[in-house]
Amino acid sequence: MFYVPFVLGAQEPARPRWVTSWGASLVEVPARNQLTLTNQTLRQVVLSTVGGTSARIRLSNAASSHAVTIGRAQLAVSDTGASVISSSSRDITFGGRGSVVVPAGATIESDPVALAVPALTPIAVSLYLPDSTAVTAIALAGKQLSYTSEPGDHSRADVFPVQSVRAGWTWLVGLDVVNETADGVVVVLGSSIAGGGINASPGNRYPDVLARRLLSSSTAPQLGVITATINGNRIVSGGRGAPLLARFERDVLGQSGVTHVIIAEGLNDISFSGANGPTARTLSDIQQGLIELARRAREKGLRVLAGTLTPSEGTQYGVPAREFGPREEALRMALNSWIRSAPHFDAVIDFDACVRDPDRPSRLRTAYDFGDHLHLNDAGYRALGECIDLALLRSSR
Repeated sequence: MFYVPFVLGAQEPARPRWVTSWGASLVEVPARNQLTLTNQTLRQVVLSTVGGTSARIRLSNAASSHAVTIGRAQLAVSDTGASVISSSSRDITFGGRGSVVVPAGATIESDPVALAVPALTPIAVSLYLPDSTAVTAIALAGKQLSYTSEPGDHSRADVFPVQSVRAGWTWLVGLDVVNETADGVVVVLGSSIAGGGINASPGNRYPDVLARRLLSSSTAPQLGVITATINGNRIVSGGRGAPLLARFERDVLGQSGVTHVIIAEGLNDISFSGANGPTARTLSDIQQGLIELARRAREKGLRVLAGTLTPSEGTQYGVPAREFGPREEALRMALNSWIRSAPHFDAVIDFDACVRDPDRPSRLRTAYDFGDHLHLNDAGYRALGECIDLALLRSSR
């Protein structure tokens, strides 16, 4: 008789605990503005937040109607500019293969890469594109640059032969790390204020400031910080890219290890609320959108922090341009008042109080104004990041 041995208490090996260290939200590029890369390498630099013992990347081709072929992909610790530290360079594989085709509309995840990713460190991801490939989507983050090579596969090059530079990232939407002790991940949802507009210095968006504060403190929770922002985005409908209500599952619940979400958006909803057409929104519309986002997050056990909207008086919106005037300011004040007392959020971050001019609360402090009366300079972004009470992030739901 044949007996199958049984081991009492035998368990499957523990699976590694993945948390997202960096992430971005892509937005479609109009056809007239699309670049085409042919037999070139794209090197993109991202800033890790929480570190880990190994890594993997996520690539998205969701905004294209054509498949994208990645001939080779490489991960390394960034040095200066487009250069990387030679000893850190690692091949990235997908299902054991060094190349991959990302179908139109798809997002794919790489195999684990045996590279220890330090916290708060620039990491370079290089993608070789052998075919003629249009850049159909991009994520912007202030003055953070990506580099395009001279013709050829330069993914393994320590010193990158730069042909051109441009702002933002494309195809790359996530960097995950294995970290068994991290307390989770906080996703910052928003538009250009959270994303750094077009002016924030690399690593100086307020989510970057928050990440440094969290990870340099011995008492604060050790959290990955993801900046899921789209310039010109709105909560309810219209605007640039899918509104928050449509992209919540992708940009929040799609992150590994997410535990918290900061929702700080609505200025674009307000600015265009008086326009004719389907994007016109009332205070009630915006409130209901925020309530729905909080409900979805809480159903998944996430702790929800809502941010008040920063002053914008004097800025210009739309084509033809019109000013953020008394009507819009009254709507902003009403929404902020509601956010501060609404029971739908676990906590509130009063960004408005942090950067408003005490003598004219409808405007930004002059010392924080980038110049358009809407976006902040580096000092203003630091102020936003430093005004977040870290105690609000110590617990999850």
